[in-house]
Amino acid sequence: MRRCVGCYESKPKKDLLRIVRSREGQICLDFTGKLNGRGAYVCADAGCFEKMIKAKRLERAFEMKIEDEIYEKLRGVLLDK
Repeated sequence: MRRCVGCYESKPKKDLLRIVRSREGQICLDFTGKLNGRGAYVCADAGCFEKMIKAKRLERAFEMKIEDEIYEKLRGVLLDK
């Protein structure tokens, strides 16, 4: 079980998307669940994703400032899935 950073509900790991921050500071979606780095989980739901952005919960989870371009890239990948 993992907790979504958007809605704070605990769900099975396979029902959530993992977002990873690598040691180099790159942020990307991890569809395999095996990439190295610090991970945060979010529901595969646009509403949870928007809550996460609005409340800056991903910034808190990764302890760094996240630029709008990264959110747009993640949003594009999420909507294509």
